[in-house]
Amino acid sequence: MMLSDDGNGEVAVSYVVPCLNEVQSLPACLRVVEEARRELFDRLGLASEVLVADNGSIDGSQALAVRGGARVVQVGIRGYGAALRGGFDAARGKYLVMGDADGSYDFRQAAPMVEALIGGADLCMGDRFAGGIQPGAMPWKNRYIGNPLLTGLLNLLFRARVRDAHCGLRALTRDCYRRLGLTGSGMEFASEMVIKAALRGQVIAQRPATLSRDLRGRAPHLRPWRDGWRHLRYLFMLSPSWLFALPALSLGTAGSAILVVATVSSLFRPGTPIFFGDYWVVLAGAMVGVAQIAGILAVASHLHGVREGYRRPKRWIVRLSRFISLETMIAAGIGLGAIGFAVLIGVVLAWWSRNFGRAVSVLPAVIGSLLMTLGAQNVLGGFLLAIVSGNEANFLDPQPIKSAESGDGAEPSHPSPLPSQPPA
Repeated sequence: MMLSDDGNGEVAVSYVVPCLNEVQSLPACLRVVEEARRELFDRLGLASEVLVADNGSIDGSQALAVRGGARVVQVGIRGYGAALRGGFDAARGKYLVMGDADGSYDFRQAAPMVEALIGGADLCMGDRFAGGIQPGAMPWKNRYIGNPLLTGLLNLLFRARVRDAHCGLRALTRDCYRRLGLTGSGMEFASEMVIKAALRGQVIAQRPATLSRDLRGRAPHLRPWRDGWRHLRYLFMLSPSWLFALPALSLGTAGSAILVVATVSSLFRPGTPIFFGDYWVVLAGAMVGVAQIAGILAVASHLHGVREGYRRPKRWIVRLSRFISLETMIAAGIGLGAIGFAVLIGVVLAWWSRNFGRAVSVLPAVIGSLLMTLGAQNVLGGFLLAIVSGNEANFLDPQPIKSAESGDGAEPSHPSPLPSQPPA
């Protein structure tokens, strides 16, 4: 009997291989996995299993997988990420290794990754640029444009500090997989795993991985432009600071500066055209309005990530949450709206005093309208934040927030582990 790391004969490592019509390459892939399992046992004394997460193959891949010694898991939801999630959920090992079925990865290189997990890492990424890319194994646009661009952007947005964010050979602990709460069904799953690991403060290690030419006689499932866009949009969807907060800060600063200069100009030079013309004042009002709603969306997105358990609350939001609640936002919104309404009343009275003649500047009307708009958005935004916070008026109430340590979310149920047998 092959023993696991705890000596009780249970499976320690699960090799998960997503599969969709891979009859040409799957036998060779599984032979490499079997070699990897033997080396893993000889090197670390760990029992292992191999799962083929089949995504609806119609070419007989399932039967080949069974003959190759794998356990087949049928995954009904289509997509690379969905197949891997289905395989991870059915796996019995403490350590999960993922790799493609096309023969492009050497699963024997996963042993150092498992060692990294045993040493304290939560996720270990393969690095194809360190391990070597065989000629013809990766299209030039992926190697020199797509991968460096997306990996660089991921590191910029999330500080993941990885060299190859899209390597398909990687390993993670089962606890890490549960903490991340992965949901992606397509190729964006690869980015989601790294992003959420970085957001959750997981320890990410890296080990060399070699990329070989795949063994299939057809085009790969990867579609560079479609899947590249899916990765890119996922990066921004999980980065509210860059998607919402940075535009809010930029627009708010520029718009407010224009309005302040215009207001000072009108106060010191009453009855004369303001420093900025009316068109700039109208534009500045729109910029400040958009900035406010973008800021609210940034906070809402951040709170959603905190509640889902894959993001830690930012310190400044925690501090603000002590003073800002649904009630304070409603009160502030009503106050802004009231001031704006008073300004507009003044505009009407001034218009009446001029016998309904033309105004020198639209600045008062823009400020009054803007204040009423900001007030309304503040009230509605307060309700949005309360809804995102689990229908709680206190936006960072710790009670409803999911926590990886709290056991929130049912653990996937698996059949009892069978006694491990040494791979043939």
